[in-house]
Amino acid sequence: MLKKITLSLISMLLLVTVGACGNKNVGTSTSSNSDFEANDGKVKVVVSFNALAQFTKAIGKDKVDVQTIIPKGTEAHDFEPKPKDLTSLSKAKIFVYNGLGMESWVDKTIKAADNKELVLVEASRGVNPIKNVDQESSDSHEGEVQHGQYDPHVWISLSGAKIEAKNIKDALVKVDPGNKDFYESNYNEFAAKLDTMLNEYNGKFSEVKNKNFVTGHSAFAYFCRDFNLQQNSVENVFAEGEPTPKKMQELIDYCKENGVKVVFMEDMVSPKVSETLAKEVGAKVEKIYTTENEEDGKDYIQSMKENLDKVYNSLK
Repeated sequence: MLKKITLSLISMLLLVTVGACGNKNVGTSTSSNSDFEANDGKVKVVVSFNALAQFTKAIGKDKVDVQTIIPKGTEAHDFEPKPKDLTSLSKAKIFVYNGLGMESWVDKTIKAADNKELVLVEASRGVNPIKNVDQESSDSHEGEVQHGQYDPHVWISLSGAKIEAKNIKDALVKVDPGNKDFYESNYNEFAAKLDTMLNEYNGKFSEVKNKNFVTGHSAFAYFCRDFNLQQNSVENVFAEGEPTPKKMQELIDYCKENGVKVVFMEDMVSPKVSETLAKEVGAKVEKIYTTENEEDGKDYIQSMKENLDKVYNSLK
């Protein structure tokens, strides 16, 4: 009910802002998004979070103007749009979001933005989704509950990124057909980089006997599917709550039984439990990227290459 009220208020505020200017001309630009609103001939693209911005920039390069609406340090599924975000969407040609329940606010936000010409891209469309089953109790599998039907973390997978990038490419071609060859060429270049890493690390991971690694939260299922690996995590798919003492003991036993040498920790997930777990089993803690936010000045390819190197080295 609170979210409904919030979005309603935002919608009313947006209508006041755009006033008599109509749907296509939504009023005076603000300093925070004046560059986005400039009439520079670029395709205006709004994306929900960083990884999708990375894909869009790789394909569109200098022919796109990309705005990421979820600020750094904010979880995508916890985000609430602001009036300026609706203003940006009302001016955009394309809106790219991940889907699979990652952005629960999308439908109401699109409706509130009221941009009839906006091309919507559910980037995960066409992916073979992994069912999201979080265990309510570690005592038995009978206590399993679902928090959304599917695991949304498609982009933390080279094969998933390739599908998401293609969906973005198709949308750019749709709104800007005159530059079709440009977008196709850039997509093929980006996809080739992903394929090269997939092939390289499929070979590497096939040579290691230990396939098990531990992460701060359960975001790497698609990553694991790419390379036939297995994750065990301190927190669930949506990084909610710390493990019970029972679950913690199970993690300690799991790490000892599988010779876990590294406990990986992600941005925006509390390091305390990961550090405690690592200390208990004589492992070290290392950072791993989800690319949901831009981290350490690295682009998507650089972040995933570092992830692959770190996981591979931890299993050798």
